[in-house]
Amino acid sequence: MNEDEFLRRHRLTSPASPDAVKEPQVVFKIASKLKPEVETISLAHNNLTSGRMMSTLAHYLPKLANLSLEGNKLSGWKEIDYISGKRGRLSQLRELVLVGNPMRDLEFKNNRAQQYKSEIARRFPSLEILDGEPVARVGFDAPAPSASTSTRSHTMLSSFAWSMEPSFIAGVDGAIVSNFFMRYFPLFDNQRGALLDVYAPDATFSFSANTAIPPRARIEGIHVSKEFPNQRKLEWTPWLSGGLGGSRNLGRMTGGLQKVTQSLHLGNEQAVKAMADLPATRHDVAGSPEKFSVDAFPIKQGERTNLLITVHGQFAELPSEGIRSFDRSFVLAIAPEGSRARQSGWDVVILSDQLVVRAYSSHEAWRPGPMRVQAGDLLPSPALQQALSNVPEPQRLLMQDLILRTRLNLQYAEDCLKNNDWDLERALANFEQVKGNLPADAYLPQDAFLP
Repeated sequence: MNEDEFLRRHRLTSPASPDAVKEPQVVFKIASKLKPEVETISLAHNNLTSGRMMSTLAHYLPKLANLSLEGNKLSGWKEIDYISGKRGRLSQLRELVLVGNPMRDLEFKNNRAQQYKSEIARRFPSLEILDGEPVARVGFDAPAPSASTSTRSHTMLSSFAWSMEPSFIAGVDGAIVSNFFMRYFPLFDNQRGALLDVYAPDATFSFSANTAIPPRARIEGIHVSKEFPNQRKLEWTPWLSGGLGGSRNLGRMTGGLQKVTQSLHLGNEQAVKAMADLPATRHDVAGSPEKFSVDAFPIKQGERTNLLITVHGQFAELPSEGIRSFDRSFVLAIAPEGSRARQSGWDVVILSDQLVVRAYSSHEAWRPGPMRVQAGDLLPSPALQQALSNVPEPQRLLMQDLILRTRLNLQYAEDCLKNNDWDLERALANFEQVKGNLPADAYLPQDAFLP
């Protein structure tokens, strides 16, 4: 259209021009008046860089069946959204040609041809031919109700309904939290006596040791793995009986009231002395922040508003270099003017400190994203999560679970669920019936899932 002699002669803006606003709408409106109804349009080789000019195509030509966009310069999926989104979808499109566009070329260049085909098929459920090739589909017919009683009483989900979120810090300046940790842990590792001033005179400190190996770590074999050769060097005795009072695990504690009181350290001097009697540690908070998860928010305690901070992470125990996991809960208050904490440069003062030391389990447990129910279950890659984000709730969670359990691509997963009234149990049963007839491209590649 940019080369059209009539448009040039009359100095008219081409509908394909980036500057065109109303021109495409006028063209499509005129086309909508033609008889018989327009079913085929070619916008090939028009140097289109945006899909904006097609935004009214579905409005004026809702029965459009064949569309060629060959040889243009459409570079991203957002350009296709103009004709595949909720407001402008060409719901009766049977054939689409995108050959010669950067977005298609890039997918093929990066060995993502199948993902490209699946994504287009998902966006246009009625599509039969893409780039001159048939769109492979296998119908999912809802299985007939069985008279027999199912041996499976419920569906086992592969991921939890809620995803793991990043660290949660609310109601407080994040700089206060980060500054506290960046100063506290290096001193705890190298000079525990220097922590005396940050603890309030009436502060409390306790610690407990949980010696059980977490189920996830046991399944993954972390504590016998060659990747963690120092785990066998670790001993629990210094944590169970050290710290001038021993582990304060009230559920397993023996020794009566005396043991209970000895394991709770009152005052900053007693707290620091107890810490000094614990094994040496190294917390890599600066070098590996992803290995720590922090939640922080204000809490009301009587008439005062304080700050609760919980941190989950890991440290290396010295000198063995074995790794342990830990949970630590601090209750902090703003350091009063003139206090020893303020004079020593601390913004806050510690009112309470509870430390739990555990057998090591990977920090992958709090990586943001879907959470495995069982070790070894598949999880979607970031790219697959992004593709699923376009699907509304609650269908997204059903599609995700079906995909994780069958490896079906998005289009096949959606078809399977739609034809089974979005009943996951029925969809899985239907998949088992037809999986032998599904083509190879009905399944997602391995890189669509996390290892």
